Amino acid sequence: MCEIMRSLMIISLLCYWVYMATHSHKSSISVSSQSTEGTLFVNGTAAIGFIDDDFVCATIDWWPPQKCDYGTCSWGSASLLNLDLDNAILLNAIKAFSPLKIRLGGTLQDKVIYQTEESQQPSTSFLKDGSELFGFTQGYLPMSRWDQLNIFFNKTGAVVIFGLNALRGRTINSQGAAVGAWNSSNAESLIRYTVKRGYRIHGWELGNELSGNGVGTRVAAGQYASDTKSLQSIVQNVYAGFEAKPQVLAPGGFFDENWFTEFIHKTPQSLQVVTHHIYNLGPGSAGDLIQKILDPSVLDGISQTFKSLQSLLEKSNTPAVAWVGESGGAYNSGHNLVTNAFVFSFWYLDQLGMSASYDTKTYCRQTLIGGNYGLLDTNTFVPNPDYYSALLWHRLMGNKVLSTSFPGTKKLRAYAHCSKKTGITVLLINLDSNTKVQVRVSTESPGRLSYLNFQGLRGSKGSQNVREEYHLTAKDGDLHSKVMLLNGKALSVDSSGNIPALEPITVGSSDPITVAPFSIVFVHIPSIIVPACK
Repeated sequence: MCEIMRSLMIISLLCYWVYMATHSHKSSISVSSQSTEGTLFVNGTAAIGFIDDDFVCATIDWWPPQKCDYGTCSWGSASLLNLDLDNAILLNAIKAFSPLKIRLGGTLQDKVIYQTEESQQPSTSFLKDGSELFGFTQGYLPMSRWDQLNIFFNKTGAVVIFGLNALRGRTINSQGAAVGAWNSSNAESLIRYTVKRGYRIHGWELGNELSGNGVGTRVAAGQYASDTKSLQSIVQNVYAGFEAKPQVLAPGGFFDENWFTEFIHKTPQSLQVVTHHIYNLGPGSAGDLIQKILDPSVLDGISQTFKSLQSLLEKSNTPAVAWVGESGGAYNSGHNLVTNAFVFSFWYLDQLGMSASYDTKTYCRQTLIGGNYGLLDTNTFVPNPDYYSALLWHRLMGNKVLSTSFPGTKKLRAYAHCSKKTGITVLLINLDSNTKVQVRVSTESPGRLSYLNFQGLRGSKGSQNVREEYHLTAKDGDLHSKVMLLNGKALSVDSSGNIPALEPITVGSSDPITVAPFSIVFVHIPSIIVPACK
């Protein structure tokens, strides 16, 4: 009898450990990990923000292979001029979003000449020259390449925003400022060519990082406003008779409250989108990038920028909305095995959640491919972890943003939206290295705690009795890994370059959500129907 009892105890223990291994999705948790619990309060009375259906956006830049930072040359053939448009992974990666917004631009866009019929120049682009602004000579966009790009974007269903050269016609004065009016003739020639060829452009953006103190040089807010009006006039004229006209975007630079206030005040009817850039983690060479990514106070720091811009737009007589037009976290091409690894999804998804809560309509990630912060690997085109994070966001998080409150550990970041399906989707990010968090979701206020969403569901039938969970962890628990696990299974493209299916696990709605240390969880809860989502 003792032997039987001992065997039963061993079997019970084995069953317990098997259950924990298959339900916790914890590839990086030590045996000594701790556990805590708390309630996530979701206010479903009214939305606090509204995002575009194609909120997720990524950039393609102009940098040539000779672009190097801190002794590393990470751009390869990822430029608009040399990117392999026949690559199957690239094609499938964009098509998977159906659609993906793509912003074409970056630092060197303000040195590009468009080789339209009216503008034929030599074709040697962007030679490295330290004496030149931005460290490179002028570049040229042949219309044959513009044709190839547009055929590719049409094939993938991409929504395209093109960044125009805003320095054309200006001179740099002794103080380093770009002065004089924008010469719009070459830009207008490109726009007319684009319309003539029947190419669809969602938006034309004026300039890159010339606002405030600028990067490399700067343009005064009043002059920039005048130039934006010129662009708006061109768009209205060239697209006359078109029912839907492209948007005009600007200034595509870092937020400077005084500069942006003057600029927005002087473009009340000429601007549809105010774009700003974010690199809040500092240079890619910084040795403390991971510490910053895992520090809630650092992540919270950028919220003031979102808040200030939101307030400015609300107080201004403008219909313009806010976009993050470019954001790579760490400037100068990022940092290998950090900004292209699993750990960066903590920062990236937190940025998406936070920006949406301040009514940002679109968020453009630097880059789709290129540098050390691409969603795709520069050389192999294989998706990096953030690609899958972006795709899950795109498929699960709906337009309406809901307010959340989690009074427990500050290491748990939480966001909620009305789902693109039924109910709500919650995003949970655990920045703690060894604390598992058990989360219950309530739609009641903290003072009136009631698990309304779970009541009466235990005996119901169908999908209302379960929720869908997507647990994201790093392979082997290594935050530097470029392989992401979804519910314990490595995500990878197949031999034909097809993007893998992103399948959830189903969990009973009455059970708490288990968020493992150093993990991310998307949770689709169809049973929670709140007024804001009806």
